Amino acid sequence: ALEDAIKTIDEISKPVNIEDQKEMLNLIKSSIGTKFASRWSDLMCQLALDAVRTVAREENGKREVDIKRYARVEKVPGGEIEESKVLDGIMLNKDVTHASMRRRIENPRIVLLDCPLEYKKGESQTAAEIVDENHWNRLLQIEEEQIKDMCDRIISVKPDLVFTEKGVSDLAQHYLLKANISAIRRVRKTDNNRIARAVGATIVNQLDDLKEDDVGTECGLFVVDKIGDEYFTFLTKCKNPKACTILLRGPSKDILNEVDRNLQDAMCVARNVFFNPLLAPGGGATEMAISVKLSEKSKTLEGVEQWPYKSVADALEVIPRTLVQNCGGNAIKTLTQLRAKHATGNHSWGIDGLAGSIVDMNDYGIWEPHAVKVQTIKTAIE
Repeated sequence: ALEDAIKTIDEISKPVNIEDQKEMLNLIKSSIGTKFASRWSDLMCQLALDAVRTVAREENGKREVDIKRYARVEKVPGGEIEESKVLDGIMLNKDVTHASMRRRIENPRIVLLDCPLEYKKGESQTAAEIVDENHWNRLLQIEEEQIKDMCDRIISVKPDLVFTEKGVSDLAQHYLLKANISAIRRVRKTDNNRIARAVGATIVNQLDDLKEDDVGTECGLFVVDKIGDEYFTFLTKCKNPKACTILLRGPSKDILNEVDRNLQDAMCVARNVFFNPLLAPGGGATEMAISVKLSEKSKTLEGVEQWPYKSVADALEVIPRTLVQNCGGNAIKTLTQLRAKHATGNHSWGIDGLAGSIVDMNDYGIWEPHAVKVQTIKTAIE
């Protein structure tokens, strides 16, 4: 029965062109039509689609769309929801470490580090006995030399921007400032990975390994901007970002969280369609079509085998029935009409969720990703 059900879904599904903006937007719309964000549904769909498009990439014939790692949602309260946008790059909640560093650089060369720019202290307790005053000065000098050496290594590849996941000491800031390099410290690991994808840089774990091709050059503009009362770092105008930040604005934290959840749903729909560009009719139409197909098939089987078929067919009617009941329609009457429609081969007819009458999904415009439908039926039968 499962195999036949899936065959039926394949038959009644229609392919979708993922390049076609309008088709994709209609599809995503049906996922947030009933949610809080539906008032801004055009904007939300656009955001979700842009984000998924940015993150999608093909490697040796395999599609990868990793929304969780590479499409970060930054929520900044204060402002209109209409101001939300997908950046062609990354945004961090950070400011440069030293007040006089540059806060705007065009086409920056970016170095990403995973090591501290500080004097490296001994692992365990170290005791040093100093006899001569000059030795003490020498000790301090060694510390400074170490840091200078680190900074020289960085300066040798001529970056404009240095991001590190660890700390940057005052002295290191001084050397970097003299070389006209802006530094940003204590970046989250996840953000660092995202920057690496967006600007084409490699994260370096040891300064000795730093070489020319670790430098990211694909970013068009670095700028530190103030939103509300916090400073944010923007790395935008990336050539081929492959990672992005969605900037959500809204009046309060709670509203932002709600919008964020709705946006996640929309992005998941977009992602599923990217993976498997087939659509099945919604509104109970798919379930009804399978149900009718299976009951026809059950009549051709002999013996006990027809009963499980029959019961799967009956079970699937629960979706259209629930839809009718939810809007106070007459379940028996409507389902009979619907069954009659499907029996004559009109597979795209389903339930209008507001009026409880039957409508053609082609006009009503509710479509669901084929992958989701197949998955629900597989799990249900399991």
